[in-house]
Amino acid sequence: MKNVRSYLFLALVAVLLLGFYTIDFESEQASVFAMPDFNPTTDVQDSGQQTAPSLKDFNDAIVNIADQTNPTVVTVTVTQTVQARQNPLARFFGDPQAEPEEYQRQGLGSGVIVSRDGYILTNHHVVEDADEVEVKLYNDKRYNAKVVGTDPQTDIAVLKVDAPDLNVIKLGNSEKLRVGEMVLAIGSPLQLELGHSVSMGIVSAKDRSIGILRQQAGYEKFIQTDAAINPGNSGGALVNMDGELVGINSAIASRSGGNDGIGFAVPINIAKSVMESIIEHGRVVRGYLGISMGGEVDATMARALDLDKDYGVIIGSVEKDGPAGEAGLRKGDVIQTLNGEPVKSWDSFRTAIGTSSPGTEIDLTINRDGEMQEVTVTLGEQPEEMAVNQGRTEESESMDKELGFIVRNLTPEIARQLRVEPGLEGVVVTEITRGSSAQRQGLRRGDVITGINRQGVGNVREFREAMRAASESEEKVALLDINRQGNSQYIAIEL
Repeated sequence: MKNVRSYLFLALVAVLLLGFYTIDFESEQASVFAMPDFNPTTDVQDSGQQTAPSLKDFNDAIVNIADQTNPTVVTVTVTQTVQARQNPLARFFGDPQAEPEEYQRQGLGSGVIVSRDGYILTNHHVVEDADEVEVKLYNDKRYNAKVVGTDPQTDIAVLKVDAPDLNVIKLGNSEKLRVGEMVLAIGSPLQLELGHSVSMGIVSAKDRSIGILRQQAGYEKFIQTDAAINPGNSGGALVNMDGELVGINSAIASRSGGNDGIGFAVPINIAKSVMESIIEHGRVVRGYLGISMGGEVDATMARALDLDKDYGVIIGSVEKDGPAGEAGLRKGDVIQTLNGEPVKSWDSFRTAIGTSSPGTEIDLTINRDGEMQEVTVTLGEQPEEMAVNQGRTEESESMDKELGFIVRNLTPEIARQLRVEPGLEGVVVTEITRGSSAQRQGLRRGDVITGINRQGVGNVREFREAMRAASESEEKVALLDINRQGNSQYIAIEL
């Protein structure tokens, strides 16, 4: 496996030689691409040197990588409870208040074992809203898996199984991955019976932003590959020629719905950071700079600002006590490089900050009033209430099931949609279980919870702390202060 790259080079040379070395048998003349002074009758003497790697050697090396890494990939089967769409004729020929029926639906994905103690990386969208998660190993053994936590903003989820003698893949460094480098994609495309399928391709591009996580205000820095990826491959492994995990396969661009040679994987450096944060903190802790965007620099903007380079982002505002403010950044500064690399867009800059850990030092080159300056900033921790969707940890999932409803932070955009006054702090009910105590007491989807037991709650963290305190109290009752389209009311639920 150490010589895979040399095998590849020699294999390509061999192909070129086979393609260009031709003989014109009619004229008995060698073509212009013939090897010079080649005499087929000359005996070849043993020079004592090692035989050059052959195409078979290269093929065997690929087979060895597949043999080594395939047992570290699992098939993930997800069971969800969903509501069937109600027949519109029911309101004419039945109970107009009838609730839609529920049924069980199964989904299929993939995952990668990354630790001996049973941690598995997969995609958030594979296990989202799952009631049960089962993994099937390479040896056909099946285990129930716990969802330790998920991160919609990077489409990464962490599972855990209690199983002996697990095969574990080695983690690579996706920052060192090069365009053109050969990779293998391993997963379970389309159906359970096709589990542990291996396909081969190259890295087609890096640092792709495709907008698929935009709804979650996500962080996109995808690896693009032409290795065959199909539905069901989500969460599977993208492996380099050293047998290392370099990405978690996540999405495809396709007009047919199947593989069109354009697949995307979350870089392992991002996936690893998310996993470690979920395991250590129970949530994803992100880096924070404390600025807003005032615009992106293109050729026209560069001329207007008299900049030599037509790239960068303009700072629109600076949080006074935030990391950027403390480092001396100002409104109107143009950030042109981050750690020596050009800042091509706000999305790429935001992703670099949001996928870094708090405490990380970053070096910025800024243009201020025509003068270039170097600024070092120590990133802070992104406030929890800034996250559009915090994802679900094992603890939060348990609480959600007990309560019978799910909440998320109230953002200005959601507040406008719900017609509540600007500046209102609270959490909004996004899902509610039919028949739960909360539903029976009148709680609805879209309600904004601003307080619990007469104590204000401004975000998901404060909501969970207040509900936990209420559940541990002697009364075991939570009095919810509700804002419903601008009108206040109270709802009491038993815990």
